[in-house]
Amino acid sequence: MSIQNILSDLDSTRDAREALYKDFHRHPELSLQEYRTAEKIEAELAGYGVDEVLRIGKTGLVAILRNGDGPVVAMRGDIDALPMAERSGLDYAAEGVTQKDESTGKDTPVAHTCGHDFHIVCLLGAVQALHTHREDWSGTFIAVFQPGEENAAGAKAMVADGIVDKIPKPDVYLGQHVLGSLPGGAVGIRPGPLFSAAASIEITLLGKGSHGSMPNLGVDPIVLGAAIVSRLQTIVSREVAPRETAVVTVGSFHAGTKSNIIPDSAVLQLNTRAFNKDVEKHLHEAIERIVRAECEAARSPKEPEFRYYDQYPLTSNHAEPTAKVRAAFDAFFGDDSVEMAPVPASEDFSVIPDAFGCPYAYWGLGGFKDWKNAPGNHSPFFAPDIHPTLDRGSEAIIVAASPWLIGSK
Repeated sequence: MSIQNILSDLDSTRDAREALYKDFHRHPELSLQEYRTAEKIEAELAGYGVDEVLRIGKTGLVAILRNGDGPVVAMRGDIDALPMAERSGLDYAAEGVTQKDESTGKDTPVAHTCGHDFHIVCLLGAVQALHTHREDWSGTFIAVFQPGEENAAGAKAMVADGIVDKIPKPDVYLGQHVLGSLPGGAVGIRPGPLFSAAASIEITLLGKGSHGSMPNLGVDPIVLGAAIVSRLQTIVSREVAPRETAVVTVGSFHAGTKSNIIPDSAVLQLNTRAFNKDVEKHLHEAIERIVRAECEAARSPKEPEFRYYDQYPLTSNHAEPTAKVRAAFDAFFGDDSVEMAPVPASEDFSVIPDAFGCPYAYWGLGGFKDWKNAPGNHSPFFAPDIHPTLDRGSEAIIVAASPWLIGSK
């Protein structure tokens, strides 16, 4: 009954947690610019009486609950929002909210259209419950409020700022993400690859400018780019084994200024996804091979330029902790504990546990009652149902941690 005791206050705190969620939802902030968000989290933790709170990575926060002897469990909740407009129409929507992007100096729309506001409040709810009911568990619980997931920079920033040396080494590192692809209120987990590795690649093609009426005097980077776009489609269809999953997307092609001018350069932006590190390596090698070969065939005067960015590692759940979490989910949630299929989206979740050299387990949280018609994450309409998602997210954290923190009680 220890889990039930820890969760016994959810009814009495529900209204406050809902108000807190709406506040975070109305005030989204860009990656690594989560200043108000971090201050609000600090204030909430102080209100609970949590006195060991560290700032790590500028806008990152870590709250440590030490409660006697026992294992160390860390739980991550990401806190940033997306540079896009919300169109949910809800009375607590962040419609019209903008923030100056420090990297560009320009105002941009911002919205919590991925669900990180749920991650914040669910983790705060778990911290509050654990802090209030210390008699029902033992060990150390670490809440990691991580910035900058959306640009793959936040976990790296916390590692660079010394998180490995500033907090106890976790015996397990846990995480969750609210999704529209699971039934509302369900928790889903699986061992092995769960979220794909990803990378964005900017390719600059160098041609030779000329008048549109004299193409023979130039090297047309638009024709070159078109050939490359077509040829890249053969990587997945002809170079990757059918049993593997891989994606190569050309999301942007920019060149030229006027109909009768052949430009001297073109820029392509690509995105790759894979559930296997060797497959990802092959995708990148094949992209560079094809681009270089097409440039040579087109008489490009200079080598193409490649820039890799927004790189996300593979999220692959470790078998032992995942089995423990799944068994705890099955026992507590019954039919709402399900097997989760791999998701081709990507995460920087594994960066911190990899830095510690500790195992991890990550699961999905169903956020929509009408989940079969739910919008996907990053949709302008993505706004999960507040209830039961807030309660279920906090419950899932406590239940997932229970094999370590209350398994012996």
